[in-house]
Amino acid sequence: MEQVNQYDIVLVNLDPTIGNEMKKTRPCIVLSPNEMNKYMQTIVIAPMTSSSKPYPTRVEIKHKITKGWVAIDQIRTIDRVRVVKRFETLTAKEIDKVKTVIQETFVD
Repeated sequence: MEQVNQYDIVLVNLDPTIGNEMKKTRPCIVLSPNEMNKYMQTIVIAPMTSSSKPYPTRVEIKHKITKGWVAIDQIRTIDRVRVVKRFETLTAKEIDKVKTVIQETFVD
């Protein structure tokens, strides 16, 4: 698998899962910083869903390949072997939205 960078959109096989964890192979956003992504076998991701209610922990993303909601409430650490494919990178505006929701959810 090629190098993944923070805020890349990647296709990830999330199965097997338990309970209410997001399932299936789906687009996810890489949240772990590049320093970690370069040296560690694990990466931190937030899965995307194509349908969502306007939860305060969800960020809407619109790209030609992927359209949907980033589920900040479903952040998880995965082994990079789960990554199937790398797509594109979030825009600066989308990155700002993701950072804001992460801060509002976990810091404040």
